[in-house]
Amino acid sequence: MRNTRWVLRTLAGQPVAPPTDGGEPYLLLRADSAAEGNGACNRFRGRYTAPGPGQLTFGPLLSTRMACPALPTETAFVKALEQTRTYQISGDTLRLLGADQAPLARLEAVYLH
Repeated sequence: MRNTRWVLRTLAGQPVAPPTDGGEPYLLLRADSAAEGNGACNRFRGRYTAPGPGQLTFGPLLSTRMACPALPTETAFVKALEQTRTYQISGDTLRLLGADQAPLARLEAVYLH
């Protein structure tokens, strides 16, 4: 899970449209508990905790404040991160789940060559 670039594929079960003008929404969880990424328009940064197997929460995320057409996707992505309580990994797929185990987001690992 750590030190992998996780690219956003679905939010609340709905596919995320490929970017047309901004960056591809992604999440990177560093070994030092730093979380960073791109929401579609803006870069974000914050902290995360993974206190036990399958557990994951994010602290406050700070971001730049540029406007773009993909802002609704970004807002929903950041909200999903804030609501995350657990996760599941299967192969190259990371699923973020809420307190009631409701699926919030699905991300796929992208390996840079």
